[in-house]
Amino acid sequence: MSELENSMISIIKVFHKYSGHKCKLRKAELKELINNEMTHFILKIQEKETLDQLFGDLDQNGDLEIDFKEFIALVAMVTSACHELFTPGHHS
Repeated sequence: MSELENSMISIIKVFHKYSGHKCKLRKAELKELINNEMTHFILKIQEKETLDQLFGDLDQNGDLEIDFKEFIALVAMVTSACHELFTPGHHS
């Protein structure tokens, strides 16, 4: 498999690690996923208001859970925002 395909599989596996068999994330699970798996790209979520805002923005269908498509929107937004950090010639 290609590097991209392996990365896609990793995203799927991480989602299921936190969502379990129900395939949806509640707020606490989303917070745990972000705080454990995305710490280099997103600051740890400490405040309830921050989590509430993020969760509300992601929960497009209003069911109070984050499904895989809603989770992918988060991954896409963070990846897009961090893209410049990995472009050739970027200096830290």
